[in-house]
Amino acid sequence: SMLENYYDLNKADRFEELFGDLAIGRNPTAEHNRYFVLKWDFSEVSPVGDGEEIKRNLYTYLNTRINDFSNYYREILGNTIAIDPQDATTSFHGLLGAIRQTGHPLYLLIDEYDNFANELMMGHRPAEESRYQAILSGEGCMKALFKVIKATAGSRGLGRVFITGVSPVAMSDLTSAYNVAENIYLLPQFNGLCGFREEEIDEILSGIAKECALSESQASEALATMRTFYDGYRFSEGIEERVYNPTLALYFLKAFHRDCRYPREILDSNLAMDRGKMHYIARLPEGRELIFDALAENEPVYIGRLADRFGVEDMLYAPKDTGFVASLLYYFGILT
Repeated sequence: SMLENYYDLNKADRFEELFGDLAIGRNPTAEHNRYFVLKWDFSEVSPVGDGEEIKRNLYTYLNTRINDFSNYYREILGNTIAIDPQDATTSFHGLLGAIRQTGHPLYLLIDEYDNFANELMMGHRPAEESRYQAILSGEGCMKALFKVIKATAGSRGLGRVFITGVSPVAMSDLTSAYNVAENIYLLPQFNGLCGFREEEIDEILSGIAKECALSESQASEALATMRTFYDGYRFSEGIEERVYNPTLALYFLKAFHRDCRYPREILDSNLAMDRGKMHYIARLPEGRELIFDALAENEPVYIGRLADRFGVEDMLYAPKDTGFVASLLYYFGILT
């Protein structure tokens, strides 16, 4: 990832190669290539089984990542990090103890942190609810893990944490264990972080048109097509600028550059909507009607406020009004 390569002290000798042509490479911050980087992706942890089995799955995964970390930074750390097969939080403490001796802090990247909550939402079966409660409520393994993350920040070796996921569901249930996170999802300065601006798309299309001996009007037609199908994403309420979906835009641009014509299928099948999510939303009281309203495009779907924190208890039992359902559609990428 961009953050991993930018902050990883093992990549210091490649900084110019990776970032030299970018604005951040020409004006780097003082902390570039100053961190150990540890990545966790909770989508790799199986949510199958009871609470104890999920805990074992989670700890096995974390221990594997810590062992990989130890091997990757072997030359800097010297000794290997001791792995506790029964308790990955002990292994994590060992990792932090090892890096404190080097003077470099840890940057922890966590992706798909809401994986367990999403699995529960899609199924909504009593067994799944009890599993979720077992890992996230009270002293469940996920809650215990985030308590450790919170406790080790700062002088104990953990310098930064960056967490990503689809929705803010699980973070609400983790509040008491990890109430130090700042949600930057809707901040206006990050609106363009996850997409392409139109001027960027226009510049690329113009270059492709020249290579393919196409006219300026054909390049303009391609831009109009992309605007129709790929434009429209906004990640902050106060921003007018919309950005293009990067996966769809690159899909189109690659085909256009390769074949000098549009792809046969305008929409990339890799971004097909998860049927489980659609079925879940359609089962909600306002869900089916809201989906049809959005597809009809007669009038935009309006809500007074985008929900930013709601726990699984809300997902399962709280009344589901239009604002609640529309917020889910937004986080799932169905509404923009």
